[in-house]
Amino acid sequence: MTNKDFISELAQKTGYSPEDTQTMVNTIVETMSDYFQDGKMVLVPSFGTFEVKKKLERVMVNPSTGQRMLVPPKLVLNFKPNANWKERIKNKGGK
Repeated sequence: MTNKDFISELAQKTGYSPEDTQTMVNTIVETMSDYFQDGKMVLVPSFGTFEVKKKLERVMVNPSTGQRMLVPPKLVLNFKPNANWKERIKNKGGK
């Protein structure tokens, strides 16, 4: 699904114009981004949780050369879906 398809479908379901819908989606994403920059988590009810996690420093080995390299710690965005979504996806995959 492209952004255009998503905005069109969301606009149709909410009754807002596509322009207003795009503005709302952009505002939501910007607000979530602000929270992530502050290291805060964002809980979307009935959907899941987004949170910034710190990956620790580690040693990596290049498989072709065997050279060992130190990978510095970094922050990554993690998503944990709601248990209901996990179950729905699990059941859908079994059909």
